[in-house]
Amino acid sequence: MSKKTNYLAKEHLGSAYKDLQQSDKSVIDHIADSDPITEDVNKLFHEQLSFGQRLADKISEFGGSWTFIIIFLSILIVWILLNSFFLIGPQEVFDPYPYILLNLMLSTIAALQAPVIMMSQNRQTQKDRLDIVENYKVSLKTELEIALLHQKIDELRAAIDKQ
Repeated sequence: MSKKTNYLAKEHLGSAYKDLQQSDKSVIDHIADSDPITEDVNKLFHEQLSFGQRLADKISEFGGSWTFIIIFLSILIVWILLNSFFLIGPQEVFDPYPYILLNLMLSTIAALQAPVIMMSQNRQTQKDRLDIVENYKVSLKTELEIALLHQKIDELRAAIDKQ
C-alpha cells in the first residue's frame, strides 16, 4: 500500500485503504497505477466452464429455438398421422389412440429438458453477477477519475487566480 493509494481512498471514498472492500481496493489500485480496469467477463466465465456445462448451454440454446419447435412439431404431426392412418387400415398400430407412448416420450423430454435449462439459467445468473461487479468497478473508477480531474482543475484555477 502506497501513500497515493491511501490518499485516494481517504479523499474519494472516505475510508482508509485497508478498510475498503476488495473491489474498491482494486479500483483504487488501478487509478493509482493508471491501469485500465475492465475485464472481458464473458471470456473469463466461459474459460472455466466444464464440458457438461457447455453441453447444457448448447442443449438449452437449441431447446429454446424455432428450429427445435419446428422439428418437434413436425415429429408430433408425423407420429399422429402415421398412427391415425394405421388405425384406419387393417394393420396393427404401434401406438394406438390416445398415444400413450407419445405422451411418455413427451414427458421424458420435458423431464430432461427442464433441469438442463435451469442449469443454464443458473450459470447465466452467475455471469450476470460478475457483470454487475465489473460494472460497479468501472463506474467507481470513472467517478473517482472525474473527481481527480475536478481537483486538478480547481488547483489550476487557484494557481491562475493567484497570478
